Amino acid sequence: MHSADWTELRCIKRTDLLKQRRLLTDGTMVSEIGLGCLSFAGFYGPTSEVASHETLAKALDLGINFIDTANVYGMGKSESMIGSFLKGNADKFAIATKAGIARDPKTGVRGFNNKPDHLRAELEKSLKRLGVDHVALYYIHRRDPDLEIEEVMETLLALKAEGKIRGIGFSEISPASLRRAASVGPVDAVQSEYSLWTRTPDLGMVQTCAELDVAFVPFSPLGRGIFASKTPDPGQFEDTDFRIANPRFTEPNFSFNVAMVEGFKAYAADLGTTPIALSLAWCLAQGGHLLPIPGTRSADHLAECAAASEFKMTDDIKAEIERILPVGWAHGDRYTRAQWVGVENYC
Repeated sequence: MHSADWTELRCIKRTDLLKQRRLLTDGTMVSEIGLGCLSFAGFYGPTSEVASHETLAKALDLGINFIDTANVYGMGKSESMIGSFLKGNADKFAIATKAGIARDPKTGVRGFNNKPDHLRAELEKSLKRLGVDHVALYYIHRRDPDLEIEEVMETLLALKAEGKIRGIGFSEISPASLRRAASVGPVDAVQSEYSLWTRTPDLGMVQTCAELDVAFVPFSPLGRGIFASKTPDPGQFEDTDFRIANPRFTEPNFSFNVAMVEGFKAYAADLGTTPIALSLAWCLAQGGHLLPIPGTRSADHLAECAAASEFKMTDDIKAEIERILPVGWAHGDRYTRAQWVGVENYC
């Protein structure tokens, strides 16, 4: 199947509410906008099980049936929140989770483990917390430098053969690594940060995924809140907020970034939409194989996200967005030096 054909596929379930795109190579279709569940673990401020459940319920109401989590999001908290909502009904969502990031039990130092016994054990824990017997997609969260990616693929293919996972994914890898993995077996999805202020995947990953018929799943497509209608206030960030030391949210970078985004917000208003919807509509327009997963703790914000699916993007609108926010406009790096460890760079 050529990448241009992806948006022509449709899933029978809930197509009246949200357009569908292909997630897995077996033809599994999901809502073209998913829900990232990192915030369920308090990474962007305090939350609760009630709020998380309200957000998941709203997702279903809107036709969003693709959710993304990980074993390290709150050390299982996000998965447990989802599991208590599902109560064993795995058919409500296509669930993606991840493993591969590990901390030394003695020193607490963050590292990476892609060994078969570790991935299998972490998957079993995730399944238990989620209350399901399989997940739609299992990502390697970060590559283990001590293992070749071909070996990791063999482990994932074994888990797939056992029915514990339906699809194989990798997070924050390079196009070259994707090609190596795909030479061993089908890779269903690659996840990387991608938005109007993080454009690195345009240097090869978006194109390679299209070529190989791999879904590309942008995380943080709303710039960790910078494209929200209400501008984030770093002075109000909790100590646990992921952004508190992020270079793009510290001065003087933050003020520069806010000033740039104001023009984009004004343009969204002129178009009769919100900056959230316009940001996601731009993302969707970058290719029929993209499935962005905005994250939120709020059920109210999800409706703005879903509205992107109906926005009529045109070449003129895309050109104006590029004029307002040209490639490379963001001030500051997207990660701190410590957070960069494990991400595969390229180009």
